[in-house]
Amino acid sequence: MIVTLIIICEVGFWVLLAVGLAARYLLRMPRLGIAILLCEPLLEVVLLVVTALDLKNGADPSWKHGLAALYIGYTVGHGHRTVKWLDGHAAHRFHGVPVPRPPRYGRPRALHEARIWLGTLVAGAVATALLLLAMWYVDDPGRTSSLEGWMHTAWRGVGIHGLIALSYTLFPKRVPAPAPGERDGDRPLTKL
Repeated sequence: MIVTLIIICEVGFWVLLAVGLAARYLLRMPRLGIAILLCEPLLEVVLLVVTALDLKNGADPSWKHGLAALYIGYTVGHGHRTVKWLDGHAAHRFHGVPVPRPPRYGRPRALHEARIWLGTLVAGAVATALLLLAMWYVDDPGRTSSLEGWMHTAWRGVGIHGLIALSYTLFPKRVPAPAPGERDGDRPLTKL
């Protein structure tokens, strides 16, 4: 049941996002669009409540409960950035504003990657807090070892993403030099 609910929440996230952006840009009802987008966190609250009820009713803590905690953590850490990114692309498509692009080179790119990693750090912290609460709630170390394993998985992901983000600081991508005989402003535009 928990896995099905996680899938429903993920599909619901994208459906609410599409409906919210459609209301905002196609129907030209920005307040309604924002109201719909603000309903996104309710999906995670429903998942959290159902997971807690499942544990309360005597279900053995398993990988499903750990996955639910990681999903909620990821949504808390990266959901806002995802919505903002897609909103920027919808604004470009329907209102002609410039495409939101991350910086491509040097220190600005490293800072951008560090901000994304901070979202992953928040995701790991939220997932760990939820898993610790579940372990405390069940209060049986013999039954909660799988949840402890999910904490290690969360922090392994935070560490790997941190190394990738750090690589942008240690090995920054340099701005390409102009071709011989060409000034910096004369370079033709290229697709990304």
